[in-house]
Amino acid sequence: MAVISMTNEQYQQARLARDARFDGVFFVGVKTTGIFCRPICPANLAKEHNVSYFQHAHAALEAGYRPCLRCRPESAPNSWAWLGAETSFRRALALIEQGALNQSSCEALSDRLGISSRYLRQLFQEHLGFRPRNTLSTIN
Repeated sequence: MAVISMTNEQYQQARLARDARFDGVFFVGVKTTGIFCRPICPANLAKEHNVSYFQHAHAALEAGYRPCLRCRPESAPNSWAWLGAETSFRRALALIEQGALNQSSCEALSDRLGISSRYLRQLFQEHLGFRPRNTLSTIN
């Protein structure tokens, strides 16, 4: 993801508007609570003098802020968690297309991916609307 250069006024405008276009582009640290959020967080807006802006979630963590439990900044678009889920899903789909479920179980596939079978089913439900086993009938 390209780094976007923004002024404090632009950060403030996007934060106050809870503009979804900036979700994952920057993060907001609130000095009074020690928590950092995504710009779309539904929590009450902090006063501007109590706010710090960060281009990356890890920068907020390094500054001593904790992730918000409401907006989960560690799972913002283009974050490692967000990209990780997409990568796991794509890898699972590729393995299924190569025949990974022809003679083994979903549990074996999830072990191979390093995730739980429950999480594997959840990924397929979110991306395709059905379970991994049902993918076989749509591929063949």
